[in-house]
Amino acid sequence: MGLQVDVRLLDESTAVLALQGRLDAVAAPALKTRIHELVRKGRVNLVCDLAAVGSLDSSGLSALVSGLEIVRRQGGFLKLAGVGPQGARSFKRTGLDRVFDLYPDVKAALRES
Repeated sequence: MGLQVDVRLLDESTAVLALQGRLDAVAAPALKTRIHELVRKGRVNLVCDLAAVGSLDSSGLSALVSGLEIVRRQGGFLKLAGVGPQGARSFKRTGLDRVFDLYPDVKAALRES
């Protein structure tokens, strides 16, 4: 299964991206493109819900870092919600747990906006 990205628009600047499937080398370019499209439309505050991501590799991490850079250049944020145990290990091992804001769920991420 590839990656499915469902976008929920919350207001003029905020959106939630619910990711489902594998966030890997095959899916990473599509995620980057989706983030670029949202930012072009003014959605610079993003929450990525990773609760349904079954696999996350270095390309997937790279896509998230790229997305973070894109939104920060526009004065926004990219928060990660629902990171599972495997994903949390990947973030910790790479030091990205100090770069990203990680939340247990989307509600908690939005509360901290």
